[in-house]
Amino acid sequence: MDEQPVVTSTPADDSPPVAPPSRWRLFMDRRAGGLPGPFWWLWLGTLVNRAGTFIQPFFVLYLTGPRGVSVRTAGVVLTLWGVGSLLSQPLGGFLTDRFGRRPTLAASLAATAAALAALGVVRGLPAIAALGFAVGTVGDMYRPAATAAIADLVEANNRERAYALQFWAINLGFSVASVAAGVLLHLGFGTLFVIDAATTLSFGMLALRFVPETRPDAAPDQQSARLADPLRVLRADRLLLAATGLMLVYAVLYGQVTVVLPLAITHSGLSASVFGYVVAVNGVLIVVLQPLAIGRLERVPRRTTLPAGLALVGVGLGATTFCDSPWQFGASVVVWTVGEIAISGSFQATIAALAPEHMRGRYAGALGLAWGASGLIAPLVGTTLYSVSPTLTSACFLAAGLLAAAGQYRLLGGIDRRQTAQGR
Repeated sequence: MDEQPVVTSTPADDSPPVAPPSRWRLFMDRRAGGLPGPFWWLWLGTLVNRAGTFIQPFFVLYLTGPRGVSVRTAGVVLTLWGVGSLLSQPLGGFLTDRFGRRPTLAASLAATAAALAALGVVRGLPAIAALGFAVGTVGDMYRPAATAAIADLVEANNRERAYALQFWAINLGFSVASVAAGVLLHLGFGTLFVIDAATTLSFGMLALRFVPETRPDAAPDQQSARLADPLRVLRADRLLLAATGLMLVYAVLYGQVTVVLPLAITHSGLSASVFGYVVAVNGVLIVVLQPLAIGRLERVPRRTTLPAGLALVGVGLGATTFCDSPWQFGASVVVWTVGEIAISGSFQATIAALAPEHMRGRYAGALGLAWGASGLIAPLVGTTLYSVSPTLTSACFLAAGLLAAAGQYRLLGGIDRRQTAQGR
């Protein structure tokens, strides 16, 4: 008798088919997917901190209002704050590489909270000036630590997106702060000082609790890191020097938003309130458009987006002095805001690509030196040019934006060549 073939049956797969991801899930994955948990704690801390940033924008009103200080004297105090800001990030960069990312984040934010609280209590002008300088000095010390920690935590191909999300948190928080401060101001400046200090301290506590230490263990010069290192690396690394110089050009241009833009608006016969409405366009566009742009910008080479963004900033600000109506000023703001969105995250990603792992804090501090210096240079440049000729002002802004774009294109090519030579 022939053997009958044995027929085996495969049980039917009764599991339900996997549904394709929704559009919302795809949208979120392109923008927020692949980023580690500690990054999101840094993101949340940044948002909380910036949402409580009440004192710096309103400090001149506090001085000339409740404290009864003259406008000129208030200018001196604000300059001391600016000098402190100039020192803040290079100092933070040194501390980041010498003692670690996490301790620098926690200590600098706690010191800022203490200085803000003290500033709201003291009444004598010398004490106010000294504490203003102190707040300026410690207020941005955390930035190189945050920049270095993100570079340590996030893979290279995701860093620009991570820094762009961090930039979005800064702007979203500042938008919340601008509205909240107007509502809370009737409770008195004391309330603003308390909330600003509390949100700053909250960021430090989040960093201390949820952000791990990421400083490399075997850095050859950690123990010999010195306070002047952010300046030394500028002399030693020509690409870093070029990146910092381009950052300074951009920051001085961006500083004209609060210098030349209001002058041009009032010179056109419009009320000062128009400035508030026009600047609000910038905040709304960033909050709304940046999340939409993040996924798309990531697919475009940085050598395209960063120079294009710098050029748009120059064009938009260069058009300012030719505007006559609120709509024209608003259109110019749209142009340089699109450029700002294209740039967001790129400078920090560029520095992360340049810096050796054990020097990421000092490289970020060197870049931050340019931003701090712009706070002192931008008002002088803007007012001097505008007093000579509004047309000359626009021509200089346009030229600066285009030259910075060309310089950035060459710089990124140099960085690519260095990484190829180093096998990175």
